[in-house]
Amino acid sequence: MNISIFGAGAWGTALAIALADHHDVVLWGRDQQAMQDAAAKRENTLYLPGFPLPDTLRIADDFEQAVAHVTGSAGSAESLLIVASAVAGLRPLAQRLQAYPIPNIVWLCKGFEESSRLLPHQVVHEVLGHGIPHGALSGPSFAQEVAHGMPCALTIASHTPALCDTVVNAVHGRSIRVYSTDDLVGVEVGGAVKNILAIATGVVDGLGLGLNARAALITRGLAEITRLGMALGGRAETFMGLAGVGDLILTCTGDLSRNRRVGLGLAEGKDLDTIVTELGHVAEGVRCAQAVRALAADQGVDMPISNAVAAVLFDGDSPRDMVHRLLSRDPRGEAL
Repeated sequence: MNISIFGAGAWGTALAIALADHHDVVLWGRDQQAMQDAAAKRENTLYLPGFPLPDTLRIADDFEQAVAHVTGSAGSAESLLIVASAVAGLRPLAQRLQAYPIPNIVWLCKGFEESSRLLPHQVVHEVLGHGIPHGALSGPSFAQEVAHGMPCALTIASHTPALCDTVVNAVHGRSIRVYSTDDLVGVEVGGAVKNILAIATGVVDGLGLGLNARAALITRGLAEITRLGMALGGRAETFMGLAGVGDLILTCTGDLSRNRRVGLGLAEGKDLDTIVTELGHVAEGVRCAQAVRALAADQGVDMPISNAVAAVLFDGDSPRDMVHRLLSRDPRGEAL
């Protein structure tokens, strides 16, 4: 199968490594010099150092070359276009793709667009319309482990069964297992909000508040994800799956989690700019915290943990203020 991956960050590069041994894969990134270096060194030293790029993986610094790989004479319904940018890069990339007869589009990004509060599929609809088969590939997946060939399970969410089949045919196998669903909203909300909750978990861990507190936060965080997701049209059972509780547990507890590291940095007293600079990667929980807080208010959805994280990030609350705010809430029943 011909596969073009647009976005050469850690996750895009890891997936390209995983797929290159049994598909014809092209990896494109917008930093032309970085792509030329990666092609010469056979390693993405900027975003995924230490992982050799397979000889079969083609590195492209030319956008049209990457598009032609899935739209030209060799392209077909069995070609696959994967966007591996951050959420902020999805709209500009989709705008560039407007000029081409792309067969489909699948994205890996997780979050809400900061300015519009839109989910990725809503951004794609605005730019490319509803006619192109599209979907989100999500689930608990650290790039480094996927690049190592360690086991991983993902979910493809799309309203187009044929696209789900294409993604399963492309990605499923070896060390990656792929499930499918038509609950695109649920999968995207789960992937977005868990990043905010991972920041909260990092704060709790960084303050040394213990495993009991971590477990409580993750559990009540899942309730927040479910409330917002159902308000936006998702199904409750989706949040019990890979794109919900699975991704939440991984991101909140794994040492490779960027969003958890943001929380750890906040607990140490570092300012947000310093934390983001030290990360060197995008932490989507920071970017979508404001959008989720505003969207929850518009929908009348109670999201105290997400709101408390936004207050620490943007309103000047301290991490201990966040914990006090959550613990001092009135008692209530445990139902959603």
